[in-house]
Amino acid sequence: MSGAHGIAGWGLAVAPMLPAWAIAAFAATALALLGLGAWRRARGLLWRAAGLTLLLLILLDPSLVREQREAQKDVAIIVVDDSPSMDIGNRHALAGSALAQLQQQLKADPDLAVRVVHAGAPNPEQPLADPGTQLYHALIGALADLPRQRVAGAIMITDGEVHDMPPPSRLAFVAPLHALITGKPGEADRRLVIESAPSFGIIGKEVTLTLKVEDLPETGASDAVAEVTLRKDGGPPVAEQVPVGVAVPIAVPIDHGGDNVFELSVEPGPHSLTPDNKHAAFVVHGVRDRLKVLLVSGEPYQGERVWRNILKSDPTVDLVHFTILRPPEKQDGTPIRELSLIAFPIRELFDQKIGNFDLIIFDRYQQRSILPMTYLDNIVQRVREGGALLVEAGPSFGTPEGLYRSPLGSIMPAEPSGEVFEQGFHPTVSGVGRRHPVTADLPGLPGDPSTPPPWGRWFRQVDSLPHGGETVMTGINGSPLLVLDRIGRGRVAELMSDQMWLWARGFEGGGPQAELLRRTVYWLMKEPDLEENDLRATVAGNRLAVTRQSLAVDTRPVRVTDPDGKVTTLTLTPEQGGRSRGTMPLKRSGLYRVTDGRRSAIAAAGALNPLELGDVRATGAKLAPDVEASGGAIFWIGDGSLPEVRRVAPGRLAAGHGWLGLRENGDYVVTGVSEVPLLPGVLTLLLALGLFVAAWRQEGR
Repeated sequence: MSGAHGIAGWGLAVAPMLPAWAIAAFAATALALLGLGAWRRARGLLWRAAGLTLLLLILLDPSLVREQREAQKDVAIIVVDDSPSMDIGNRHALAGSALAQLQQQLKADPDLAVRVVHAGAPNPEQPLADPGTQLYHALIGALADLPRQRVAGAIMITDGEVHDMPPPSRLAFVAPLHALITGKPGEADRRLVIESAPSFGIIGKEVTLTLKVEDLPETGASDAVAEVTLRKDGGPPVAEQVPVGVAVPIAVPIDHGGDNVFELSVEPGPHSLTPDNKHAAFVVHGVRDRLKVLLVSGEPYQGERVWRNILKSDPTVDLVHFTILRPPEKQDGTPIRELSLIAFPIRELFDQKIGNFDLIIFDRYQQRSILPMTYLDNIVQRVREGGALLVEAGPSFGTPEGLYRSPLGSIMPAEPSGEVFEQGFHPTVSGVGRRHPVTADLPGLPGDPSTPPPWGRWFRQVDSLPHGGETVMTGINGSPLLVLDRIGRGRVAELMSDQMWLWARGFEGGGPQAELLRRTVYWLMKEPDLEENDLRATVAGNRLAVTRQSLAVDTRPVRVTDPDGKVTTLTLTPEQGGRSRGTMPLKRSGLYRVTDGRRSAIAAAGALNPLELGDVRATGAKLAPDVEASGGAIFWIGDGSLPEVRRVAPGRLAAGHGWLGLRENGDYVVTGVSEVPLLPGVLTLLLALGLFVAAWRQEGR
């Protein structure tokens, strides 16, 4: 029957003249009277029964109803899997061929409408989401406007990697569900799995990840060994042999703050469906456990507490502070044991435990035979190996007793001239300093370089001649005030004045001493955000943000390589503080590599190990429980053959060998109604009276 033609349907309807209870009472009374008459063997009982029955029918007012009906087409849903795993082999081609053949078969049935839904493709509005393949939700969405009695069934064309199927008990689908699997049973593949990896790690220590190389399907014990390659932050690869099928712990170093990006890859092995699951990545955020600082003050003075307050206010800093209270040349007859509560542990600090300190600060220190030259050599070696040194120059810095005339002078970027200026001046950020993260954008720093900052004056500066590093602040006559330099793997800072305490006291409005010292200390400790020549890539929402920090103007564009290997050129816009920025939209999860030809950066976007690529073998296992619960079947179409489609009645078998069934519901809508009374009122009443008269006459005989 075609849904384009109307059909007639007949039925019986009643229109009671009295409430249901009244009609029921009448019927009960009539039955009681007839029963009494039968018990007394009264004459005319049949005539009386016919009359009462006719009266009951009159009260019900029956009529014959004729409905004009229009047949409704059943609807079949075809859900096509467009997820990334369908890119493997010829799965997409098989799916396209299956869809075309199904549409051709179903087109021949005039009582069936077909809806095709494509699902599983990455969402361009949420490219970093990792929901897996969502076919069931797409199916339910396609049925949202359909009544249940019109659903003929559904067919999923997929590789079986579906991640949103509900338990059979919660299946909301009420028709046969069939699956056409675009593959062949028993596919084999090798994959790399990160079973566990920490999110955070302590800088300078190692973290342990657990990985496993699997050859699927697993066949039991194996002596196979695979080569796994590890890269950190895009650096050189490190290869390691690991057994196949065994979870292996691997220790990796965390050597800097911020994101440490690790990439892993494994050789393809005997069977490989795709290279995508031979790679894995994870990010460990490096955090500093405790910053160990040694502060040595050469003598008590007003600024000594400024250093102590700033360093002690940071909960991540472990501070060891010593102050030289009396120089050795000051002799007043007081025994040494009465001058100090504890002996100055010179050998322990500067020989045995010098490697424990991340930063050493000398505050107005003079050479007074307290620290032997050997121990100062130890400090030089510590800096070259990755430590940090900060020197605040006092009045004696330019004299033979100054630290520059010690082994430390070999790593200092500015040499004192011997002259000390004793006059008021305003500390000024240099041109380079306006691009250096330590001094750029300091609180109160005006945007116009010709405008002096509204900071209070200092009154002492040691004149010096820089021979290295970057002079980020200047003082009297442009003489270097703060100089920063890199020495080997370590860093050095020289502050050519001991007057910063005036800012802390609020003299003439004070200045940003806390922020300046904090930035200087953390630059010395290699804080990633304070690198002066750096390229950074971060993910902000669904966009990749690239920032280049440079001391010199740099207008070169950067090249961005996405996880698929596509290269995009990105132009950066110059900003204040030596920064250039640019953003671009992200199209998928994975690692994005950025380079400007000199420096490189890596950004991790979204899920680095997508659910979709966990196991890429074609499978029917994930769909089987729901398919069986609905009465459908699973068919493998890797050889290109499709099952025959048949229409089946509700409640009948919906699948068999080589065929699948779609339910034939026969649903319709009523387009018109006509009604013919079965009992004309007056004639029926006269007939009832005639029956009662006949009963009366029968009784009178």
